[in-house]
Amino acid sequence: MNANEMIKIISKVWCTSEDLQKLSGLGITNTSKLKRKIKEKIEKDGKVLPKGLLPMSEVVKYLNIDIDYYKKIAEYQLKEQVVKTVL
Repeated sequence: MNANEMIKIISKVWCTSEDLQKLSGLGITNTSKLKRKIKEKIEKDGKVLPKGLLPMSEVVKYLNIDIDYYKKIAEYQLKEQVVKTVL
């Protein structure tokens, strides 16, 4: 997955199992375990979640994703594509 794809996923409000699998790089079984851990942590704080979804902000925090870093990479990749297209 490139930086643009990463930014597109983390731009969502809610995280699905498929999104979590892409972000974490885990298989289906371990993604389910991770999802359960994050869900339990959120519900422990007294929050109610929609079925099958996690708040993307919590997923980003839990996975310690550096959004600014991926934005910089995405911008660089975009500039690189523009240069290749012009040449």
